[in-house]
Amino acid sequence: MEVEGVTLEGPGQLPERLQRREQERQRELERRKQEKATIEELLSSSEPAVLEEVPGRLQALKKLLNDSMMFLPSYDIRQAQEAVSRLQEALEEKRELLQPKKKFTFKSRKKDVPAAQPPGTGAKQPLAEKPLRAQEPAPAVCDFQGLTSQVLFMEASEIQQKDVLLSELRDCTVTLRGSPATLHLRGLHGCRVLCGPVSSSVFIDSCTGCLFALPCQQLRTHSTTDCRFYLHVTSKAIIEDCKDLHFAPFTWRYENILADYQVSGLDQARNNWDQVDDFNWLVPGAQSPNWGLIPEGDRITHWN
Repeated sequence: MEVEGVTLEGPGQLPERLQRREQERQRELERRKQEKATIEELLSSSEPAVLEEVPGRLQALKKLLNDSMMFLPSYDIRQAQEAVSRLQEALEEKRELLQPKKKFTFKSRKKDVPAAQPPGTGAKQPLAEKPLRAQEPAPAVCDFQGLTSQVLFMEASEIQQKDVLLSELRDCTVTLRGSPATLHLRGLHGCRVLCGPVSSSVFIDSCTGCLFALPCQQLRTHSTTDCRFYLHVTSKAIIEDCKDLHFAPFTWRYENILADYQVSGLDQARNNWDQVDDFNWLVPGAQSPNWGLIPEGDRITHWN
């Protein structure tokens, strides 16, 4: 049976592309479940050496969640984030429980008498430092949120290998020099965003009338319209529920961008800027009407 050029194998069966997408979602879900179960099992141990595996696995679980956030319902995202937070709290409680208890000892009644201070100096004895308990640092996040008509900058020292979030910006120009770990863009309207090489994924959601220039490993764009992309992407870009998107190769340059490429690990020779997978277009061999290329004569060549 064929529907608009898409072959269905039987009644009620999904087209092949949707099947692949659903299978990918199920695999990611299963991987998160397995990782969560492994962490819970490690947390049941009373061996400090075993617990040392948990922070790394928690970080891997956060990355799995981060990579699939774009296409998860909001409820599922909240549930997953809460589960990760509970695991982090359980780890801290376990570490606290396993901390060596101080032995009880009788203290001498003799106390050292502090040296007399000159009258009126108000000098105080320094307090004894409290020993710090080892703790897994929370993922660093840099952000701009809820701004209008602003010119915004972040340099490499602020964003290098950190998660960057731009949210609810209107008519803003944002310049990010450096190599973020991930970049999240949500609810941007009429904005211009120039970003250095992103080590992993860029997630764009609910943006309109924007210009984006960025290199990344993966681009996922959802519910976005009337936007232009100057793109360097080493995998295929993915769009869903989008329209009027236009693409050109990444041409923005700034001092030290080559060093930031090295930090990111991106392959400069591999750019799939014109390879876009539209999850709403299921006709094999036909161009999706939801995206196109920026004509060469209309592309920006000078960015100052």
